[in-house]
Amino acid sequence: MSTALYRRYRPESFAELIGQSQVTIPLMAALKSDRVNHAYLFSGPRGCGKTTSARILARCLNCAEGPTDTPCGKCPSCIELSRDGSGSLDVIEIDAASHNKVEDARELRDRIAFAPSRDRYKIFILDEAHMVTKDGFNALLKVVEEPPAHVKFIFATTEPEKVISTIRSRTHHYPFRLVPPAQMLEYLQQMIASEKVKVEEGVLSLVVRSGGGSVRDSLSLLDQLIAGSEGDTVSYERAVGLLGYTDAALLDEVIDALAGGDSAAVFSNIDRVIQTGQDPHRFVEDLLERIRDLIVVGSVGVAAKNVLRDIPQDQLDRMRLQVERYGRAELNYAAEVIAEGLTRMNGATSPKLQLELMVAKLLVPAQDQSETGSLARIERLERRIGLGGNAPVAASGTTPVTAESAPTAPVLAPVTQDDLKQAWPEVMEKMKELSKAAWQIVYVMKPVAFDGEVLDIYFAQETDAQAFRDGGSKSPSELLRQAVIEVLGVKIKYRFASAAAPSIITQAIPTVAEAKVEPVNQDRNKLIDTEKQVGDSVLRDVLGAEPIEGDK
Repeated sequence: MSTALYRRYRPESFAELIGQSQVTIPLMAALKSDRVNHAYLFSGPRGCGKTTSARILARCLNCAEGPTDTPCGKCPSCIELSRDGSGSLDVIEIDAASHNKVEDARELRDRIAFAPSRDRYKIFILDEAHMVTKDGFNALLKVVEEPPAHVKFIFATTEPEKVISTIRSRTHHYPFRLVPPAQMLEYLQQMIASEKVKVEEGVLSLVVRSGGGSVRDSLSLLDQLIAGSEGDTVSYERAVGLLGYTDAALLDEVIDALAGGDSAAVFSNIDRVIQTGQDPHRFVEDLLERIRDLIVVGSVGVAAKNVLRDIPQDQLDRMRLQVERYGRAELNYAAEVIAEGLTRMNGATSPKLQLELMVAKLLVPAQDQSETGSLARIERLERRIGLGGNAPVAASGTTPVTAESAPTAPVLAPVTQDDLKQAWPEVMEKMKELSKAAWQIVYVMKPVAFDGEVLDIYFAQETDAQAFRDGGSKSPSELLRQAVIEVLGVKIKYRFASAAAPSIITQAIPTVAEAKVEPVNQDRNKLIDTEKQVGDSVLRDVLGAEPIEGDK
């Protein structure tokens, strides 16, 4: 049976402790100058080295060559307090979670009176010190304030605010912190080299994220991955499955679909997340993390490697292309929407529903009237006409696009039928903003075809066709033209189709039978009634293939 990684590699000196220089440097200076206090309070998150540092400090104080800032590792005290040692009679570790009452404090006070059995000091390490009751602390107060010369106290806690102030004021307080990701990644790479284990690219990054800055948690997760792998290689796929993170390939697909406004692909991938049993909350966290990485890549360019050290180069290259397609304003908008969605998912009865609503909002920024939403819409339009604010990003190994090599004037990209189909929900939202009455008329219209300039439309009722024309500059036809310009940046013409055909925008436009639109006014009701009396032959003559006046 093998020993856990975090036990096999537990530091035995302050020099081996990573990420806690704010603690180790002052303590080593105090040991060198022989200015060691009688009581210390070590506080910080779990797994960041509080208890380990307490043992190292005990080794430094009781070393045969000490007090010293670097234990010799050879004397009986150093051997007994090493990672493989049996423990010293003069260093007493107490679990305050189970010894927190007044009676336990009195027993401890009685033990303090006895001199060390062999070493220089009798050292008491109280782990989880915040669990001691107020009465228990008060029973220890006098002896902590004025202990015998041979006694040292070290309190370790994750919640220093629960240690009563009278105890805290009598200690030297050293706050421990979580280890930064870059430093943790380097440390794990050293562990892998020592264990002679291979890990696929991206695995250690997942371990660092999951460990959350705790050395003990990170080593435990790495130990679990190594133990559960065949041979001497830890696969990325197995790490993703075990740690519960979203596969990078799936995140790439979602980002690409969002950037292209491909609703079908986005919701298909969301369904994959649900059907494979992934946690929607974790998926949203991973998606927000990816958006954050894209924002960094878009902001610092080629220097992103210095910030995102744990991301492989090929992934960075893909992310640069995604930033170019997405745009910075849209990325900021996406970050706000996803962060808001993540908050709403906390405690929600249906996380899946919240996830789908969040994605729907990402796909239609026109619904957001905030400054960020407006900038996202403008940026999308600018990219279409070649005026995007983002500098073009050159692919790896190609010549970067410079101001001299870029075109001097924008060339308008043609709008395809698919472009109109994807943008139609935004067009309808814009129509509703411009005129609710005009939107009601356009809502029952059936777009039949679009060639990039002329939109073929069909109305089942002549009254609707007439209402579409009438109104001059405020007519539904002109307002629809204005909405398309604002969303897609192209001016369209209309042509009436002579017969019904499948709508090119089935998800946004209902059939005439399904459309239930209230009449604009009583006059329109009269027109509808009159139209019902018109024969089919007259209707065909009226709805011929003639363009609307002004579109010739």
